[in-house]
Amino acid sequence: MQWEEAAGGFAAMGSEARLKVLRCLIRAGHAGLMVQDIQERTGIAPSTLAHHLKFLSGAGVVVQEKMGRATLNRADFNRLRDLADFILSECCSDQQREAANDG
Repeated sequence: MQWEEAAGGFAAMGSEARLKVLRCLIRAGHAGLMVQDIQERTGIAPSTLAHHLKFLSGAGVVVQEKMGRATLNRADFNRLRDLADFILSECCSDQQREAANDG
């Protein structure tokens, strides 16, 4: 994952409302939720929710599937794991370097 791609993914989660929507979808698991269900669970107004879902989808952390007039939304768990791996990839590397220099 490149820096720009990671920044886009993290930016999508950069508001309290979008983070709330994403956590709601993560709780729902692979089955996902329809927009109305997300609205009921989060209390976010429908027009605002549509904006947040578009932002999350554009960053690839949410996948949307049209089902007639309704839209099923799912968290993209692979993408979220990639973002977690990216941010944690250098965890504690300074400590390891210091330990190697001390040894």
